[in-house]
Amino acid sequence: MTLKESALVAPDTTPLPQPAEEPHRATAWPVARTTAAEAGAAARAGRLGEGARGPLDVALDVPLGAALGRVLAGPLLALTDLPSFDTSAMDGWAVAGTGPWTVREEGAVLAGHAPDAVLADGEAVRIATGARVPAGTTAVIRAEHSRTEHSRTEPSRTERGDGAPGPLLHALREVRARQDIRPRGQECRAGDRLLPAGFTVTPAVLGLAAAAGYDALPVLPRPRVEILVLGDELLTAGLPHEGLIRDALGPMLGPWLEALGAEVLATRRIGDDAEELYAAVTGSTADLLITTGGTAAGPVDHLHRVLDAAGATLLVDGVKVRPGHPMLLARLSGEDPRHLVGLPGNPLAAVSGLLTLAEPLLAALTGGAREPHRAPTVPVQDEVQGHPHDTRLVPVVRRADRAVPLHYNGPAMLRGIAAADGLAVVPPGGARPGQALEILGLPWPTAAGDVPAEGVCFT
Repeated sequence: MTLKESALVAPDTTPLPQPAEEPHRATAWPVARTTAAEAGAAARAGRLGEGARGPLDVALDVPLGAALGRVLAGPLLALTDLPSFDTSAMDGWAVAGTGPWTVREEGAVLAGHAPDAVLADGEAVRIATGARVPAGTTAVIRAEHSRTEHSRTEPSRTERGDGAPGPLLHALREVRARQDIRPRGQECRAGDRLLPAGFTVTPAVLGLAAAAGYDALPVLPRPRVEILVLGDELLTAGLPHEGLIRDALGPMLGPWLEALGAEVLATRRIGDDAEELYAAVTGSTADLLITTGGTAAGPVDHLHRVLDAAGATLLVDGVKVRPGHPMLLARLSGEDPRHLVGLPGNPLAAVSGLLTLAEPLLAALTGGAREPHRAPTVPVQDEVQGHPHDTRLVPVVRRADRAVPLHYNGPAMLRGIAAADGLAVVPPGGARPGQALEILGLPWPTAAGDVPAEGVCFT
């Protein structure tokens, strides 16, 4: 069905006059974030409740090398005891019984090699950190806490094959039973739950999984996202000219969404054509559609009309935040719960929409909390001008224990956010110097404390 054929579109599409006394009612910024998280959680719960094994509910076994950043589909259970056998915690000597000890001459016990024989009472053998302790070992003595000698006066407890006494090992400190031995199962026993389902796979988790015996991890599929970049005025190469500008959002949104845990199916560019946009929205199978531009009421802003024709339900239609107040969130029609986040076309306004609506929705889709995580607060160094009624999101960098607001924070600018560590959440009316503000983090490592050259971006 085309846009014109849809019964939901009136034959006369001339906008009806709106009463002047009924201004647009935008959603408060914190409420919009919560609404987005609840929408994602409801979509996930709907799939689980219906019993249909939808694409977001089927666990995938992913090799460890490809699992970084994914979300565990189930609890991580130890496949073995850790350590799997008694090991030496130090370089030194494995000893049996009380000293002094006769040193066995066959060489050191090394990590990765099984000990050759059982230690008899009164014997010692060199051992490396991480090596399996020989049977009969009662303690490990650190190399720096011992000395050896060839004694001619003290008879050894064990003689070498040629009948000569072996070297003697003396402890320089008191030896306690089982000292510097890591016992089998000290960290965990096979079957122990190491991490819960829903945990994000970090480099440390990869190391733990490998130690616990995993070659691959069961993880949740990434939410599938399709990006629709709208506008006749956008260039994909070259310099701006004759009213045309470079598309900044196409190159930025895909990597940003992938950093948020999404699988980006495609980034498509669509002109100011309502029919083409309708076909793209109704024909997509993505869990989340992201559009850029077209969310306001301009002559070629078709998104509201297309969503109405497609039978979508608006959950958020405008947010009390600057930049980015024309952003929207809609639930698309169909059997599978799918959503669309409409971002404003200005680049920093689009970033605002990502952090306000897309990020909490994606987090909930992958099993995160129904409420957005509250970011840490940091005192702001300088006064920040606020909007009289709306929240402001302002790029900042960290300097020591302060957040420093950056210049170039207009809705069409990316210079500030490119140098930022995060975005400060400025309440209506602004913030005074030293006031603690919530700082929204960015989904990639930032060099906190490193600041741009003086005079470049600071207020």
